[in-house]
Amino acid sequence: MSTRPSKKRRLTPPQSGDEDASSRSEKKIQKQFFKNAASWDLEQDYETKARKGKKKEKESSRLPIRLPDGRLQQVAAPAGDLRSVESDEDWLEDDGGDVSDHEPQERALPEKPDIPEPQQILEAKEELAKLASALNENPEESVGNFKAIAKIGESRIPAIQKLTLATQLAVYKDVIPGYRIRPISEDGPGEKLSKEVRTLRAYERSLVSGYQAYVNNLAKYAKTGKQQEKSAKAARGQSISSIAITCACTLLTSVPHFNFRSDLIKILVGKLSTRRVDDDFNKCLQALETLFHEDEEGRPAMEAVSLLSKMMRAREYEVDESVVNLFLHLRLLSEFAGKASKDTVEHADGAGKKVSNKAAKREFRTKRKRKELKEHKALQKDLAQADAVVGHEERDRMQSETLKLVFATYFRILKLRQPHLMGAVLEGLAKYAHLINQDFFGDLLEALKDLIRHSDAAAEGGEAVEGAAAADDEEDGDAPVRNPSREALLCTVTAFALLAGQDAHNARSDLHLDLSFFTTHLYQTLLPLSLNPDLELGAKSLRLPDPNAPGTPHPSTATTTSAGNKVNLQTTTVLLIRCLTAALLPAWNARSVPPLRLASFTKQLMTASLQVPERSAQALLALLADVGGQHSRKVAALWDTEERRGDGAFNPLSASVEGANPFAATVWEGEILRRHYCPKVREGVRLVERSMLQK
Repeated sequence: MSTRPSKKRRLTPPQSGDEDASSRSEKKIQKQFFKNAASWDLEQDYETKARKGKKKEKESSRLPIRLPDGRLQQVAAPAGDLRSVESDEDWLEDDGGDVSDHEPQERALPEKPDIPEPQQILEAKEELAKLASALNENPEESVGNFKAIAKIGESRIPAIQKLTLATQLAVYKDVIPGYRIRPISEDGPGEKLSKEVRTLRAYERSLVSGYQAYVNNLAKYAKTGKQQEKSAKAARGQSISSIAITCACTLLTSVPHFNFRSDLIKILVGKLSTRRVDDDFNKCLQALETLFHEDEEGRPAMEAVSLLSKMMRAREYEVDESVVNLFLHLRLLSEFAGKASKDTVEHADGAGKKVSNKAAKREFRTKRKRKELKEHKALQKDLAQADAVVGHEERDRMQSETLKLVFATYFRILKLRQPHLMGAVLEGLAKYAHLINQDFFGDLLEALKDLIRHSDAAAEGGEAVEGAAAADDEEDGDAPVRNPSREALLCTVTAFALLAGQDAHNARSDLHLDLSFFTTHLYQTLLPLSLNPDLELGAKSLRLPDPNAPGTPHPSTATTTSAGNKVNLQTTTVLLIRCLTAALLPAWNARSVPPLRLASFTKQLMTASLQVPERSAQALLALLADVGGQHSRKVAALWDTEERRGDGAFNPLSASVEGANPFAATVWEGEILRRHYCPKVREGVRLVERSMLQK
């Protein structure tokens, strides 16, 4: 059905009469308009026209108030009250205006719905799981997920930040390759790459940039203050700094070959710079120990030792002794074959290498042969880098630099005489004795002698040398106190270990070492040590304070740990046995010990066995049994009352070992020790007499 048109069109042309009438009427109207316009005064009309101006501010109708001091103060009315006195016309004018000026402002700032924090955490978990799963399935096609995961971690909710750090740790552990990614600048210029290689390069570039940002976040979160840690403990959860340190430790032990290894080590070293020992501190120690044990290349260990030495020097060696003990876990203790000091390193096979290099230079090669040899070496180098093969020469060079750093640190601590680090340094020197250069021996022995003299002076004067604690560690506990007797024993052990490690019986003409100072000091300290009540207590042993001692705190406030024995973990008895074994039964030449020294120590040890506890007595008697097994003919006269080799009287307090005149005395202590309450001590005395009287 057709629709009817809305307007009819005139199909026939208009008549001429109608046109003339219409034109005349239009001309008449136009003429009348111009006639009236001549009399218009437009400027005056515009000037007298009422125009809308700015509305005057409504005055407040409130009365003034009188202040307590008598002054009058005008009270301003609130905005709501001023609005209420406006007239209806003003209200109508305001409403009659353009409403669109106000409505867009309200619509431009819509109120966001407040999502509860548990709901946000749940959504973040789901999103992180989704992104991480996509990266694990096909990382090259999900390159953007690295930034997406990091974007979620920008939330202000601590729980979401912790979840993001843990998720990134799991993702990077899975996707990091088994090689270090080189910068593009290391590639050759103008290198043509295939499509697959370009795709791989783009993925590696995104991986390195995302991993760098993640490591920077770990470093930032690891430096959070104690206030956040306290708030996390109050909330019964781990702080974000603890999470960051755990992630850094895991990455360092899992992927030590990858990029930004130095940044991870800096995070751990920064935590070790404080003397507040907690769980995070122990995690960093274990991570570095694992790194040292599993380091086959030598470069990671050198970087860690370099950063540790710089940190300790900046802190003026006010660090925990466990940080110095990290050097005992280096692989060069069992792998390195050279000799070093704090400045130089001598390789055992250096001469052979020089001869072989000269012989190789004498060989004639043509230009073509040299070119082929050069290309072959470059190819071998690339293959070694691709297969992560470590050359022996490179590893020896790294271990040499590491050893110099270790010796320099030890020597500086010896010079500064840090009381809480003496045990760790002396123990380290004893371990590294076989790697110390002979030219370095004189300085070390003089430093050890000065340390013993200083300890004796401190013991005689009764002064306790306290280490200065850092300002941020004031609440961690008591300051370390020097223990002179233990330090002297450690110095003696170190001196004999240095001599034994150098094969002194083969190089006596070169070394010219005299250890009589240490032997005499050991003899003079036997009787005082036998009266020490803490002889069998280690450095970290628990003990109760003496209630009768002056200045003893109340038992309710007294601590059960001793801050004065932070030398090392060995008991004083163990240190004493080590010193006596090195002095009386040297491994390199046991027959060179003079009879006077053997007799003086034997008589003094039998006297000390009457005073020490039962376990220490068993250890001393076992040592005397070993002495009798090797030197029974030299000391058997002490058990024979009818045989005398010397005149005069025995002087147990002699200033020298030889001046004690031991053969003028007899071992009468055995008769008392046979009636000892401990069966094992009685058995030890019988073994000593049996070994001494054998022919």
